[in-house]
Amino acid sequence: MAASPGAHLILGVTGASGMHASRLLVEKSSWPIDLVTSRWGREVAGTEIGGIDAIEAKAARVFAPDDLYAPLSSGSVPSAGMVVLPCSAHTLAQMAAGLGDSLITRAAHCQMKERRPLIVCLREAPLTLIDLENARRIAAAGAVIMPMCPPFFMFAGSDPQSVSMDALLEAFVDRVLALVGQQAARTWEDVR
Repeated sequence: MAASPGAHLILGVTGASGMHASRLLVEKSSWPIDLVTSRWGREVAGTEIGGIDAIEAKAARVFAPDDLYAPLSSGSVPSAGMVVLPCSAHTLAQMAAGLGDSLITRAAHCQMKERRPLIVCLREAPLTLIDLENARRIAAAGAVIMPMCPPFFMFAGSDPQSVSMDALLEAFVDRVLALVGQQAARTWEDVR
């Protein structure tokens, strides 16, 4: 489904590790970003990347996680889709249960009901049977489950000691944005 002209990409940041990937997504997105960060997402960002400020500064709009009056709460407001990156098992469970008591889960619900892309970048390992069932439920409702697993094949032939975490996460973010419709800078064909 093509995004409406002027549509924004929604980014939900939850309290799981992997904040550098969120920062890269904001930097690499061809769409303006509507950012919502959970309370625990702010805490983890403080630990991992020195705070959420750098990500917020690059977002087009920033919304409070409890602002259920925000435009993202309505399916009638167009979007290019939504990425939850990183997605905690807690937020996954809330989405699977159909809860919309935070702006992140309400916006995710809107994406599913409007049949827009919802990419859930689960950052949890190992997974419990409950996590797998929750992932199955939202996948059945139209979400794409994209675990935070870099596309290692993009570095075939590289010395593993020379591949940085930044490069791995950048390749992962390119794959995530491709799922929403942005052409990836490089694909498997470019490296084989």
